[in-house]
Amino acid sequence: MQLAISEALKGRDEGGIPIGSVLVKEGKVVAQGHNKRVQENNPILHGEMDCLNNAGRLGSYRHTVIYSTLMPCYMCAGAIVQFKIPKVVVGESQTFSGARDFMEAHGVEVIDLNLPECINMMEDFIRDKPVLWNEDIMEL
Repeated sequence: MQLAISEALKGRDEGGIPIGSVLVKEGKVVAQGHNKRVQENNPILHGEMDCLNNAGRLGSYRHTVIYSTLMPCYMCAGAIVQFKIPKVVVGESQTFSGARDFMEAHGVEVIDLNLPECINMMEDFIRDKPVLWNEDIMEL
């Protein structure tokens, strides 16, 4: 999770949304990413999507775990379900509840660590940049 937090901080420092993600396969980090919607003017480049894009073709994702600093949205959860990623570990879901029920309904194990560091990072961002946050979650 520390690598995902580092990715989130990188995104924040680039002027973007502080959400980071890491993909691990059989105990080895295979990709990292962070939300780049602002940096690359790309509406679908959420942290998980950037991470999966950076992973490239792995053949099978069945023995992977994806870590994200925030509970995945429905778009990212759809990719997780589509790729049959069996486990998601999230930093928090207090600031955004995301698509936990959807993933669990499709057999994905979801672990929410409820980390104060992740909660504080998102609360600070939401307070400081509410318009950007509301654009990200389609609440404008």
